[in-house]
Amino acid sequence: MERIVVLTGAGISRESGLDTFRDADGIWSRYDIADVCTPDAFRRDPALVDRFYNDRRAELGRVRPNAAHLALARLEEAARTGQWPGELLIVTQNIDDLHERAGSRNVWHMHGELLRVRCTSCGGTPEWQADCLPHTPCPLCGRPTLRPDVVWFGEIPLHMPRIEAALEACDLFVAIGTSGTVYPAAGFAALVEGHADTLEINQEPSAVSTRFDRFMTGPATRMVPRWVDERLAR
Repeated sequence: MERIVVLTGAGISRESGLDTFRDADGIWSRYDIADVCTPDAFRRDPALVDRFYNDRRAELGRVRPNAAHLALARLEEAARTGQWPGELLIVTQNIDDLHERAGSRNVWHMHGELLRVRCTSCGGTPEWQADCLPHTPCPLCGRPTLRPDVVWFGEIPLHMPRIEAALEACDLFVAIGTSGTVYPAAGFAALVEGHADTLEINQEPSAVSTRFDRFMTGPATRMVPRWVDERLAR
């Protein structure tokens, strides 16, 4: 049985129409990271941070999963139904829900989820679709102590022990639409050296592309379905 870990980054969601953070015309060209994506920013001006994520949530509601998301969901479904003898885990740096809306179930969000909030009083992480404001009460404990359930700069990514264990056990590691500049995700290819094959799918080589055995150049909407077709044809 083939065990595949797929890492997805902003490039896969950009093709659905979501703004990326790091592109020349991306979100960081309009906002200062220190103002909206750090614990200090939230302590200093929670209304500004809430407004920033409310805007991201509204933007997410206007886009749909693309062919790359759908292809990965198709591969997972083939494993579930016995049409493909393998296991697929998606580890995503993205905080959107496009993988889930495409039909993928085995998805770990290492940077959190836009459609959840976290209560700093009770620790709950309820699903959240509406705007959230500094005075919004937690639906679980009633206290107005909600924050976005995302990993900010200076915070530790989620699920790292489980992710590292999956990488140590995988046969193939695939990175799709990642820049290779954000750690710890940028170091995943190095973690699997010696026991797993590696593939990068991207519009252009990432900062760590030399770590990969194979490279597929082109948009994720074209390359990922092609790669999935290859796996299912074996």
